[in-house]
Amino acid sequence: MLSNITVFLAIELIGTAAFACSGGMVAIRKHLDLLGIVVLGVTTAVGGGMLRDLIIGIHPPTLFVKPIYVWVAFLSVLVLFFIVRFCRITMEILESEIYERVMNLLDAIGLGAFTVVGIDTAIEAGLGEYRFLMIFLGTITGVGGGILRDMMAGETPAVLKKHVYACASIAGAVCYVGLLEIIGNDLSMVMSALLVVIIRILARKYRWNLPRAM
Repeated sequence: MLSNITVFLAIELIGTAAFACSGGMVAIRKHLDLLGIVVLGVTTAVGGGMLRDLIIGIHPPTLFVKPIYVWVAFLSVLVLFFIVRFCRITMEILESEIYERVMNLLDAIGLGAFTVVGIDTAIEAGLGEYRFLMIFLGTITGVGGGILRDMMAGETPAVLKKHVYACASIAGAVCYVGLLEIIGNDLSMVMSALLVVIIRILARKYRWNLPRAM
């Protein structure tokens, strides 16, 4: 069986690349230049983790101590930039159903990965006895980068309006905390991350949304 460190690192790197690409795609759609695309992509990828670290007192935040996550985000955004630029992807495509599906999948993968990573980080910091705090930290790690991305792009954060976005993260966090003592860390991480991805995909397919006042 893979060690916990290996599973943790794999999930974190997958989430980093996925969130970086989702941020980069938003920036491209907003007609930002290369620097803007990189900034938005990297912020999306590491922003949630930075907020988590500040809340639990990890100083300096992990992204500065272990810049591998920044580099993975940076390289992911560069690859995306060159694909869009040299494959002649047009605005029609970026405004199409294909774009929405890709964005939803990237967001779902990043959300699932970082939700469980946030909880695992809390456990490593010695906060495993505080279940509500673990769920909160998992959720803020999952949605934090997307909130920063949307605010910087001048949009209403998806967490406030989009297909049970935060609810999917909360469900995954609760699942992880609930399964942790039953089936162990590695399997709990994988199953909980998959649960978030599945909820996000189904929410978009079946138009699941929380009720609104008007």
